[in-house]
Amino acid sequence: MVQRIAVLTGDLVDSRKASDPKRLFKELDTAIEAITGRYGGQGERYRGDGFQIALPDPVSALPAAVLLRAALIRHSEKNQRWDARIAVAIGKDRWQPEQRVTAASGEVFVRSGQTLDAMSEGTSHLCLSLSGDAESECLTLLTRFVDDLIDGWSRYAAEVVYLCLWHDESQQALAKRLGISQPGVHKRLRAARWSLLDDYLRYLGQRFKDDPR
Repeated sequence: MVQRIAVLTGDLVDSRKASDPKRLFKELDTAIEAITGRYGGQGERYRGDGFQIALPDPVSALPAAVLLRAALIRHSEKNQRWDARIAVAIGKDRWQPEQRVTAASGEVFVRSGQTLDAMSEGTSHLCLSLSGDAESECLTLLTRFVDDLIDGWSRYAAEVVYLCLWHDESQQALAKRLGISQPGVHKRLRAARWSLLDDYLRYLGQRFKDDPR
């Protein structure tokens, strides 16, 4: 059955410079497993630092991409930032959640990979590719702004965003989880530009939910 899905294709940034590549790859594997478990998708790592994730609901595409980047940044080494380039493509395909992504070859999978290849020539770390969407240029531009926002995160900002997305808790609850004060949580959220990011994710989530094309 043909349905609208999301495909995230990515690779780690400067993974060869990591002083502890085994821990870096472990964090990536853990993030992929957690995200696919949460959103009911499938994901695999390949060629060492490359990966692909397929999700059955496009609404979860951008939260998943942000969660993955936040998971890596929060665990960065002291002298190296861990991050990933992620190309998010949304389109129709016959892929089903029980299928391995490495066996898929539909247009949306190919487009996600091609978008990642194009990203390697620039400085982008997050890109959105839509098929047959009249507003695709606008949504792609919004995603570029969010990409720039994420590029400015510290490990602490990435950690608090990760926990916000994962647990959807109050600042008081997050403060208790992190072992810091509530004003400290508020400061980190402001530094991460959380209110703008949250608005972006909610807007795109509703946009993909309302438009089943």
